[in-house]
Amino acid sequence: MFMADIAGVRVLYTGDYSREEDCHLCAAEIPQFSLYFNSEKMEKTIRRLAEKTLEVGESVSGFLVKKAFICQIMALDDLHVFSQLSTENISQRITIAYNGAFGVLKHRLKQIFESVESLLDEESEGPAFRVHEWLTVKYESEKHISLHWRSDPIRDMVFDSVIISILLILILITSYC
Repeated sequence: MFMADIAGVRVLYTGDYSREEDCHLCAAEIPQFSLYFNSEKMEKTIRRLAEKTLEVGESVSGFLVKKAFICQIMALDDLHVFSQLSTENISQRITIAYNGAFGVLKHRLKQIFESVESLLDEESEGPAFRVHEWLTVKYESEKHISLHWRSDPIRDMVFDSVIISILLILILITSYC
């Protein structure tokens, strides 16, 4: 069997050694087609999330763990049971050289953020304030302030914007002196 192209006509030749007449077939035209797969993905809840039966449309909150093509949704408290992962809170502290007025810093941050509240620090007995209930800014000395926060992506963004504000205030202070 072979394909012959003679004068622009493609012909499939199927010859055999029988006494029957040879058969000549035209090349087949394959139409374009699309495949649509209608599949449902199914995940199972385990441990604490599996204790309650969910209704259709009800949402569940947890971690999606995929292992060996099996998807499981589990609560944060169950993570250490099924994996070697653990969750921790990281408290961060940074001390910055700042020789400006502490009140100016507080005033500038009030202009940027909705929530800036004063608080009295029990340890150092110095002035301090909190930005968005997450980030604490403490007056350590005439030349230093410290920032304290528990790390996560949102709080780290707030911290970054406070640092930028402090640096801009320092640039303004040094440019006027």
